[in-house]
Amino acid sequence: MTQTSNTKFFSLLLIGILLSGFARSQKFFQHTTAASSWVDSVYQSLTPDQRLAQLMVVRESGIKDGKPDIYTEKVLDLVKRYNVGAVCLFQGAPADQAVVLKKLQKAAKTPLMVCIDGETGLGMRMDGVAKFPDQLTIGAIRNGKDLVYKIGEAMARQCKRMGIQVNYAPVVDINNNPANPVIGYRSFGQNKNIVSTYGVAIMKGMQAQGVMACAKHFPGHGDVSVDSHLDLPVINKSLSELEKLELIPFKRVFKAGIGSVMIAHLSIPKIDNTPHLASSLSHKFVTDLLRKKIGFKGLSFTDALEMEGVAKYFPKGQVAVLSLKAGNDMLCLPGDVRLSIEKINQAIANGDLNWVDLESRIKKVLYAKYHLGLNKPDPENIRPDHLLEDLNEEVTPLSAQVARRSLTAVKLEKDKFKPLQTGKKIAYLQVGGQPKNLLSGILRQTVQAENFYFDFNDENAMATDILQKIKEGGFDRIIISIEGFSKRPADNFKISQQALKLIQNVHDYNTGSTLIVMGNPYALKNFTTFNNLLVSYENGDVFQQAVADFLTGETGAKGKLPVTVTPGMPYGKGLIVKAGENRR
Repeated sequence: MTQTSNTKFFSLLLIGILLSGFARSQKFFQHTTAASSWVDSVYQSLTPDQRLAQLMVVRESGIKDGKPDIYTEKVLDLVKRYNVGAVCLFQGAPADQAVVLKKLQKAAKTPLMVCIDGETGLGMRMDGVAKFPDQLTIGAIRNGKDLVYKIGEAMARQCKRMGIQVNYAPVVDINNNPANPVIGYRSFGQNKNIVSTYGVAIMKGMQAQGVMACAKHFPGHGDVSVDSHLDLPVINKSLSELEKLELIPFKRVFKAGIGSVMIAHLSIPKIDNTPHLASSLSHKFVTDLLRKKIGFKGLSFTDALEMEGVAKYFPKGQVAVLSLKAGNDMLCLPGDVRLSIEKINQAIANGDLNWVDLESRIKKVLYAKYHLGLNKPDPENIRPDHLLEDLNEEVTPLSAQVARRSLTAVKLEKDKFKPLQTGKKIAYLQVGGQPKNLLSGILRQTVQAENFYFDFNDENAMATDILQKIKEGGFDRIIISIEGFSKRPADNFKISQQALKLIQNVHDYNTGSTLIVMGNPYALKNFTTFNNLLVSYENGDVFQQAVADFLTGETGAKGKLPVTVTPGMPYGKGLIVKAGENRR
């Protein structure tokens, strides 16, 4: 083979590899004979307004004790009147939501695509369902791709049990701003490779079970200090800067075959400097960057159009038009459906939108519905018997694995930190959270620890009393946990000054004290003076158990910080501690 033919061969091979990666997402949009027949038949059965409504996702929420509230009646009316394309489930008990979904699907002329914002599974939205660990917690695991894949599978099985076809997950934003008010714990962390690898793993797990995943929030919501629910965040980065960091996880999940993406409400003036125009409404982001430059062929959802990042600057109805002009497929929570359809029709009449382009997007949605099994819907398949048990079945065992594998020993005194032993006098001080937690009970039972509790609302007098009792107790070991604080960084995670002062005073009295931070790892910044410092990321029972097992020597620690907290606590820091041994 000549050099020229060699070059041509490898060029074609590279193109083929790239195209095959993106083609995997096309399993949801394949134009098979059967799919095309169904799509064309459904499309022809709809009125023009009903066709447009296929591009809309409306909110369904607030079901209590089997009684539908205003959302259910409103959604039912929208389904009957306009044949809206999809619903997004929010709060409600699973049994109640099952009743509503059956009613909505039976009323729908074209089966509804049911979506949920379930980054931590259905427990993120549904009453009585336990949630899977936050993505930031998962990001602390070393070599956790297989476990993350299993979590994706389990989330998908939850969705299928409830008749849900699309899960708005994973978050593949890189959290590179500690002050981020809206992403933070929802991200796998600050490392582009971990975010990419775990994003692909959880996506593949979901889609292997027949549930469409959705990468969010394109082109990257991690480096902001404003919540887009409240206003339009600004990112002062160029496209080349985004391509070196924020866009990498998106490209990875696109290549791996994710079916959909959610477009963020962001202002990035170096790419589109139109005043107040969010990326979700920008042709330069949705069409030029996402579609043409990157080559994503799957469904694009806008982020919720009710959010102030867009609603603050554009009137209802106009937002829907701008979203479609930008190149989006589906409009998430457009607000007034009637007005949105009216404004879209006006834009078509004015030549700002055209039916040929819209028809391709409407049919794209219908192809997705076909391949998600909605060509043969069975509303009765959402069985009410044992529903809650089924939804919770896999959560605890998988979460327990995450708790053990994510536990991070940030600092331990060399040759001094030992497992707790009976016969030693041990104090356990719990700061925040619910009193008499699982950890306190285990330590009391296994090593006869004397327990103390301080609430964030307690006054200094209580702190003084606890400190005095600890000083008078003659304890050999002091264990402190802080938990129950906010996941968000505002107001220092809502940790009271009294609590911080008490923890510092105990440390000053005994510098060998061990502190476990059971929550957002960024809160570690408050405790840099501790020589024995661990982070457990969350404080549910499986995390309490994991900490107890570590302290008593049953298990070790091998997690690593998924973010940089301080220069002394950088990304990736975490000691390997073997079960029953001191630091190695």
